[in-house]
Amino acid sequence: MTSLLGQPPRKVSASILLCVLWLAGATLLHGQRRQHASPAETEKPLELPDYQNVRFAEDWSVLRGSTIPTSQRLKFIPLGRDGGVYVSLGVQARGRVEHWSDFGLGGSGSRDDGFGLLRVRLHGDLVLGPYFRIFVEGKSALSTDRDLPGGRRTLDVDAADLQNFFVDLKIPFENGNSTLRFGRQELQLGRQRLVSPLDWSNTRPRMFDGFRGTVEFTDWRLDGFHTRFVKVRKYAFNGNNAGTDFSGLYLTGRLRERLKADFYWLGLDREASVWNGASGPENRHTIGARLGGWLADSSINFDVEGAYQFGEHGTTDIRAFMFAGELGYSFNQVYGVPRLQLGFDWASGDQDPTDGEVNTFDQLFPLGHAYFGFIDIVGRQNIMDLSGRFTVSPKRPFSIRLAGHFFWRADTSDALYNAGGGVVLPGDPLLARRIGTEIDLTFQYPVNRHVIFTTGYSHFFPGPFVAESKSATGIDFGYVMIQYTF
Repeated sequence: MTSLLGQPPRKVSASILLCVLWLAGATLLHGQRRQHASPAETEKPLELPDYQNVRFAEDWSVLRGSTIPTSQRLKFIPLGRDGGVYVSLGVQARGRVEHWSDFGLGGSGSRDDGFGLLRVRLHGDLVLGPYFRIFVEGKSALSTDRDLPGGRRTLDVDAADLQNFFVDLKIPFENGNSTLRFGRQELQLGRQRLVSPLDWSNTRPRMFDGFRGTVEFTDWRLDGFHTRFVKVRKYAFNGNNAGTDFSGLYLTGRLRERLKADFYWLGLDREASVWNGASGPENRHTIGARLGGWLADSSINFDVEGAYQFGEHGTTDIRAFMFAGELGYSFNQVYGVPRLQLGFDWASGDQDPTDGEVNTFDQLFPLGHAYFGFIDIVGRQNIMDLSGRFTVSPKRPFSIRLAGHFFWRADTSDALYNAGGGVVLPGDPLLARRIGTEIDLTFQYPVNRHVIFTTGYSHFFPGPFVAESKSATGIDFGYVMIQYTF
């Protein structure tokens, strides 16, 4: 069996790792050479912007008028004398090798496999003075042979395509500014519980074509958008899905120094969707709020979010709810700065599929595994999750994180849904409520500003509901990942 690249899967996996390791090695050598930089390059230290998950959120205008380090000259290429017009270029390359055992809780077909994933993102940011901007980002996401159910999915492969391509028109005003954005763009809102680019996926499949308007004033920001979801086509140019429109208003800001709040409305229109076995057009509205920050001057932080959904699916009404809460404490005076965090997530399910009402919460476009475990067997639909996380950095910046999840179905009549919203096991009120337990162990080492090395292992322990539904052993998942960003 050969891969997409025409080589045996093992050879391609090795090639992917070697390619990204080469990038990491080059960066390490570069970092060593920087220690011997000329006085002209070091005479004025710069506080460089952090790399962002959505690259268009980076602002490299800080380099204007400064002595630009050799390593950053591609981040600010002036096209005029005053530096008001410039180009910023960037790249990110990521390689990951995954291995699965009993993927998807057993069943027909191969459930054990290992494979490699490679993704490269390139972008250019053209700033035309204080009012205009053009941002374009392309990507290529490839996979070796994947013999698990679904084969090479749209989560794994998008051979070559546009990730972002938009024009910004900025209109400043006293104490703030506004921006009008037109084109293809990623959306990332709040803590990404409901709207995320889904960076963990090899293809970052959450892209939208449309309009976005932003108003920023003092400590607040208001975003309004109307877009159409873009569907990944593995070997063809991605086109927007005429059947899925996504709109919203999102207000976020600071109530006081260490306290932030979000308020939002999100509207989803789909020509056809399936709930409780019935298909029909869907018009769903989500209203919600989030409050997060630190308790006074303590080391205790919290994050609380709740949302209510209403609308129509076919001839039935939609009534659904979601709640998420986190409470954390950092032991700042202890070696390694241990951090303990407890969380609880609840999303409604359908109590009675025959009552003419849809009560299953729709998780929209979420970042799943960050909240429900890396195995992605559970999503924010018909779920109760009691979780705990422990993080320690015995030698900075190296960190170790251990997380545990205890899962139950919110309503026994409804199904178990995965991170993509698909049904893993159908609902049955005669079966147990408890789904199972998952543990995630993660090691992360940011080698330097550009390179991050991550490896992890996860295991899912089936509970009574899974055991009563089918014969299944636990799921094992392990991965090694290295990422270079510039």
